[in-house]
Amino acid sequence: MEIKSRLLKQLDKDIAAAKSPVSAACLRARRAILLARHGALNEAREQLTVLHQLAFQHPHPEVGAWLHLAEGLMSYYTDFGSSAQEKIQRALSISRSIGQTEVEALAHAWLTQLAYVRHDLPAVLSHAAECLRVAAPEHRVARGRVHMVMGVCWQYAGQLEQALPWFQRARAYAAADGDDATISALMYNMAVMRTAQVRWKALSSTAAQAPELLLGVDSVKHYDTAVGAAVLAELTPLLRAQILAIQGEFQQAKALYEEHLPLAISRGLARLGSSLLSDLAWCRLNCDETEAAIQQAREAAVELDPLCDVDDRAATHTRLAQIFAAVGETATAAHHQECATAEWAEFARQQGQWGAALAASGLTADPLRR
Repeated sequence: MEIKSRLLKQLDKDIAAAKSPVSAACLRARRAILLARHGALNEAREQLTVLHQLAFQHPHPEVGAWLHLAEGLMSYYTDFGSSAQEKIQRALSISRSIGQTEVEALAHAWLTQLAYVRHDLPAVLSHAAECLRVAAPEHRVARGRVHMVMGVCWQYAGQLEQALPWFQRARAYAAADGDDATISALMYNMAVMRTAQVRWKALSSTAAQAPELLLGVDSVKHYDTAVGAAVLAELTPLLRAQILAIQGEFQQAKALYEEHLPLAISRGLARLGSSLLSDLAWCRLNCDETEAAIQQAREAAVELDPLCDVDDRAATHTRLAQIFAAVGETATAAHHQECATAEWAEFARQQGQWGAALAASGLTADPLRR
């Protein structure tokens, strides 16, 4: 898929005009990072291999800092896991030691994101504050990434009004740079959080059908196709499947889960496995595949990771309670319902805790320029 990115074109111009081999190498590392963020991992790897060979022959700390950052993001986009942490932390250490503030700001921005994935709010706030302190106004990629993550944090806390200024500024930074990868990620993350909120309500039988959710997911897909972004290609179908299950389109949801869930789990999203497997079991049950649904439900119960996000644990237990109640296994259903009630209460407590901590942090979105 051809990448149609204004930021990529600008980087190519900057590389051609670079006044030194070191400057050119740093720009090429930035280009590889952008390719990874677009999902072009093979091309990014080829470019990084060349840069590593050059760095081995002519070592330079600034190039090293960029390469550690690039390798960290390659790890992140390869399996969406936590193996990126050490590499990005190394980039942060080197950049601090040589006063390379752009890499330092970017490292803090991505460590903010990784901390959110772990739901480590103190680390989120610490790295976000450092990024906003260090990043110059022209470091829009770093500032935009932090603004997006902070918006997601506020939305997770159930406070959309507080999230909106962060999302708006993130989009403005990305638009100013022509950073299509960030705009795609922003659209996806906002769609994920909106879907999660409707799903929470649906699991307690209070949700509307929310037809606009599918429009949001389709917008991500169409945008990615237009700009040549592939990094979310395996995730958006799963998001669509969740929405279809909410809306009672069980056959369509089941087909998407069956096609895309195994690969997603193999690529590092196992922490979401139990929640999505329980959703698939619910779809099977509603497609008259009772035996398969029961087997899938038992698998989801086994796969339930105590370390996964509390809302995913709550959703899993709720779905399992519904399934086992429907097939007459009342004791098992009662157990999962009891667990679900406790987890939803913990989630509400966590939302309040996050909202209070975010407010107490004093962090505010950069003002939008008129």
